[in-house]
Amino acid sequence: MIRDPEKFRSFELAGWQEIPTGYHDAFGPLTTQTIDSLLDAVRLKKGMKFLDIASGPGYVAAAAAKRGATVLGVDFSAAMVAHARRIHSGVEFREGDAEELPCGNALFDAAAMNFGILHLGQPEKALLEAHRILRSGGRFAFSVWAKPEETIGFGIVLRAVELHGEPRVKLPEGPPFFRYSDPDECTQGLIAAGFESPAVNKVKQRWRLPAGDGLFNAMKDSTVRTAGLLRAQKPAVLEKIRAEMRGALVKYTKGEVVELPMPAWVASGTKS
Repeated sequence: MIRDPEKFRSFELAGWQEIPTGYHDAFGPLTTQTIDSLLDAVRLKKGMKFLDIASGPGYVAAAAAKRGATVLGVDFSAAMVAHARRIHSGVEFREGDAEELPCGNALFDAAAMNFGILHLGQPEKALLEAHRILRSGGRFAFSVWAKPEETIGFGIVLRAVELHGEPRVKLPEGPPFFRYSDPDECTQGLIAAGFESPAVNKVKQRWRLPAGDGLFNAMKDSTVRTAGLLRAQKPAVLEKIRAEMRGALVKYTKGEVVELPMPAWVASGTKS
């Protein structure tokens, strides 16, 4: 448990208020690759009531609606909610916190959270909330990145900061970003929240970005925690980090495009 989860929440919220379009452009083509696995994990069928928790740009909610579910997307960022409404007309979105969902008990047949748990100061509360809003027999799934040794984009930026920057800059304390990159941690979290029959499966993903500074720009302009880490560096140091990242990307570059392995875990469980 972190010392001041509210301070971390405020930091994350301020960040997401600024980057809906940048996130959509840089990470949308990547984070949408887990959606089918998430919806399959909750066994979504036509007519089911589905909640997209920490819905961001609304990708999962929109995909669930296409499968014939009755859908609600909830996100704590008003800017993200507005963005989701613009790009997914006909899908309902509202403001709400994953750690204190604005929904009654046992209202939904299924729920999912696509990479949202990484941005919460109290992820255990979000898992409990997901359990609370589900009906008996309902299923929940969430996605997280694999470890930075496998998610090459994160590995490259973290190594560049370790080599040239100051990794201990003054940012609000948050839970370890890669905490749930361990399948055992996913399983334990689900069980602690009351879910049964937990399962964790890896999803292969590839991130295509412009060659050169595509990864650096995505991390600096379209994330929250990583962007905070980069922006806190001195200008000369930041330039060294950028150059280090460019060099590390050479072997992943094909013409004008960089293609990076970025696998994810999808964890799921059932409410008894």
